[in-house]
Amino acid sequence: MAQPKLSKLEMQIMEALWSRGVCSIREIQEAFPEPSRPAYTTIQTTVYRMEAKKALRRVKKISNAHIFEAVVSRDAAQGRLIDDLLAFFGGRTQPVMCHLIETGRLTLEDVRQAEKAVKELRRREKA
Repeated sequence: MAQPKLSKLEMQIMEALWSRGVCSIREIQEAFPEPSRPAYTTIQTTVYRMEAKKALRRVKKISNAHIFEAVVSRDAAQGRLIDDLLAFFGGRTQPVMCHLIETGRLTLEDVRQAEKAVKELRRREKA
């Protein structure tokens, strides 16, 4: 199944669900930092749109509060974002890697982890 495309606000809502587990709309809103916290109705509208996209779902209702959980995993959402980013560069990873190296965001440990992942992928392909 294709992963839904999520906006920045939707990703922040998903982050609240991934880190806290099942939440009401009020609990999702309260996960945002105080100075930049979106209005309750903004979160509510966005959550209902995300429900329509099948990124999250209602699991129960307590009094008037609907309780939601993430349907899309963090790994799947991050993978979609990375795929979208690479599509912006025509599928080429080199501009992204160069930027990470030039800004110091790619560490030696990151390179070691990548090498380890490549070795594991090769091992699985041979098996």
